[in-house]
Amino acid sequence: MSEEILENEPSSKNTAKIIYILYLIGLFFGITGVIGVVMAYVNKDDASQWLKTHYQFQIRTFWIGALYMFLGSLLSLVLIGWFILLFWVVWLIIRSVKGLKALDSNRAIENPTSWFF
Repeated sequence: MSEEILENEPSSKNTAKIIYILYLIGLFFGITGVIGVVMAYVNKDDASQWLKTHYQFQIRTFWIGALYMFLGSLLSLVLIGWFILLFWVVWLIIRSVKGLKALDSNRAIENPTSWFF
């Protein structure tokens, strides 16, 4: 998408970048993911259209990731749960890096409602 960055967008773009970084840090310190999703909810309405796709992607990343974590934790008593948790870690890293890459290129997320990558 080739929209020009408006004056208030650099701060909104930086906020979106911080949220992706908080999600990655959340792999080690879980509370930062919660902080990230709250920031995404707070900023999504004031963002330009292409940045709204990032916030939508981030919100869905949090909730879908929470579902994967819940299922993985529940099933961790059997071997499949550990594989689900491993998948969640890889999935979160890929989605965050994909979002950061698109953000740095000033591009919208192509399919922000996707369950996978």
